[in-house]
Amino acid sequence: MKGNYDKAFENVVRLRVMSILMVNEQYDFNSFKETLEVTDGNLASHLRNLENQGYIAVEKTFVGRKPQTNYSATASGKKAFQEHLNFLEQLIKENKN
Repeated sequence: MKGNYDKAFENVVRLRVMSILMVNEQYDFNSFKETLEVTDGNLASHLRNLENQGYIAVEKTFVGRKPQTNYSATASGKKAFQEHLNFLEQLIKENKN
């Protein structure tokens, strides 16, 4: 079967985070929180998981005096996510009547 199933994307929050990062060069924490409608702690946990896998990169900056945390998908993260999508597409094709 083409692609590779990746347990990192089993959770809907992590799946949605990667979906957002596949079409946006970077995305900030507050925008994720608003878009995904999750708590700070829940989001932080999922982002940390993806960061630990090497799938996203974190950049902390200041806008004026306010800290801002931006996230972007790494090359390996994009590849892993695309392989996961390929696996799911292949699974669907194989199970169509």
